[in-house]
Amino acid sequence: MAKIRRLVLDTLKPHEPDIIELASQLSDLEGVSAVNVSIYEMDRKVENAKITIEGPSISYPLVLKVIEEMGGAVHSIDEVVAGSAIIDDAVTLQD
Repeated sequence: MAKIRRLVLDTLKPHEPDIIELASQLSDLEGVSAVNVSIYEMDRKVENAKITIEGPSISYPLVLKVIEEMGGAVHSIDEVVAGSAIIDDAVTLQD
């Protein structure tokens, strides 16, 4: 099976723990080299966050476990890059 190199997740999380702690926990996972967490919407009780994870061999089940243990939920998987290299989207006419 091909290794997952990048995951982009749309998530919902409580205000606590903060995104520093969430990013730190995710970056500690084996196979993860970098994590970016961006808040794009806030409510009184929750935050919507875009989480981008890159590394040589990302385990989605372990990522999901960390997010859920910290009180969050994954709304959708918005991007996956798998294989021996990371490629970015090509610009197409619909873009």
